[in-house]
Formats: sequence, C-alpha cells, structure tokens
Amino acid sequence: MESKRIAAEKAVELVKDGMKIGLGTGSTAYWAIQAIGRLVKEEGLGIQAVATSVQSEQLAKEWGIPMMPFAEVDMLDLTIDGADEVDAELNLIKGGGGALLREKIVASASKQLIIIVDESKDVQQLGKFPLPVEIVPFAYELTVKKLQQLGCDLKLRLNGEELFVTDNGNYIADCEFGAITDPAALHDDLNRIPGVVDNGLFIHMANLVIIGSADGEIRSKTRQ
Repeated sequence: MESKRIAAEKAVELVKDGMKIGLGTGSTAYWAIQAIGRLVKEEGLGIQAVATSVQSEQLAKEWGIPMMPFAEVDMLDLTIDGADEVDAELNLIKGGGGALLREKIVASASKQLIIIVDESKDVQQLGKFPLPVEIVPFAYELTVKKLQQLGCDLKLRLNGEELFVTDNGNYIADCEFGAITDPAALHDDLNRIPGVVDNGLFIHMANLVIIGSADGEIRSKTRQ
C-alpha cells in the first residue's frame, strides 16, 4: 500500500487550481482521491471533478471534492487512475475493479491520462492479469462462446454467489489469453463481438505512468 500511496501523491502534484479532473477507481486511485481531498480542504484547491465509479464519487464527496455533471464536460485537464498492468509501450490492462467502461469514457475525454501503479504492475508484455471484458446481460451465454472462440480461458466475475454487476448494469468476463502479443488487434477483435460493451485494453491512452516501489523510490515513464 505504501508504494501505491507515494505514486498517487506524486501524481496529485500535477493537479493545479482551476483544473477539471477525472478521478479513477481502485485501490491506487483511492489514495489519489484522498490526497486531492486534503488539498481541497486544507489549501483551498479550486477544482471540479468527475468520477469513474459510484464508489469513487462517494469517496470524493466525503472529502469535499466539488463534483461536476458529465453534461458540463467538454474536455478534462487530466485524469488520475490506476491499472492492473502497464507494458513497455504504456498500453494498459484495466478493469480489475469493474469500472473499465466508465474509466475509458473519462480517459478519452482527458488531455492527459496519468496512471499510478506499484512496481508489480510494470510488465514487459500484457497478459498475466486476466483481461476484463464488459458484456451485456442479454444472451450473455452467446457472447461468452464468441469470446472463448478467440482462444481465452474465461470466467464470469462473481460477487459472492451472484454474478458481479457493474455500475452500468453489465457483467464482467475475465479472459485469460496468456501473453498478449498484439494488444491493439485483440482490442478490436473483442469489440467487434456483439454483446461486448468494451474491454480493459487501453491502447496508447496513457501519457504518463508513475511507478511507486516498496523502498520509496518513484519512477515514471512517458509515452513517446
């Protein structure tokens, strides 16, 4: 947790007065929201924010971060979010927290996507972490069969004994493809399947990745 916290606090240094920002979801984004909240409360930081999940929005409101409706968003200055894996070209796997669709919508409306991770998420090639794919409930059995035809081992995500349901009312299929040699091609193949809403591959979307280590070291990688 310490490595996630220091990476988050480093990213929050990029948040400036007057910005419109996106707040990510997950254990690392949790630290960023707290750090931003402290700046709002203690230093009077004037920002407006949107969140990528109900959970993150609730946390932001608890910290007094001013939230804005999506109808008022043209372009966000930056979004701070986590990732489940980051490869050498800054492609990402996201969706471990179940918010990949909202995360991708917010990221696509941001001038900068800042990703914060601990060192275990920094990989040479994506694929060790199962790829989340958000699918609609209608005829999901057919969608699952189509996904399996792409060569993955698939498990529908559970919440206890029930199927996990996203904030959008959809299901998550966690797909193990092994090493993903061509993330962009797989992204497109997945999204061509009827019933797939979107998938957790974020291709060439991250501008900066901040990596925290257990020893307190912070590294960063930027997309060329």
